[in-house]
Amino acid sequence: MRRLRGRGDEGQVAVEFAGMIPLILLTLALLWQVVLVGYAYTLAGNAADEAARVCAVDGDYRAAGTRHLDGAWSGSVDCPPPADGMVTVTVSIETPILFPGLGGFPGVQAKAGAVYEGEDR
Repeated sequence: MRRLRGRGDEGQVAVEFAGMIPLILLTLALLWQVVLVGYAYTLAGNAADEAARVCAVDGDYRAAGTRHLDGAWSGSVDCPPPADGMVTVTVSIETPILFPGLGGFPGVQAKAGAVYEGEDR
């Protein structure tokens, strides 16, 4: 009996998988970026809460707001003068692109407030 050559499907799965690898990698990179954005929001919210507590008693709110930001995460903390017995702190954190430290998107912002307990109360 003779076998027909050139009619088999050998290697078809490997070719299809090789074609799907870029799509799989792109999907994983996008999911990772979503995780980093979520983590940036978590960091910003925590930093704003801590900075508001310290700013309410006239402490070093910048140090408190950036205490838990590693060297790879950069952020800024702003606490304007108290108004109506409240302090409001705004923290902006740069959201990294794929890996912390490689640059990033414009910042994620979080705000927090606390009752002012400083000296001129």
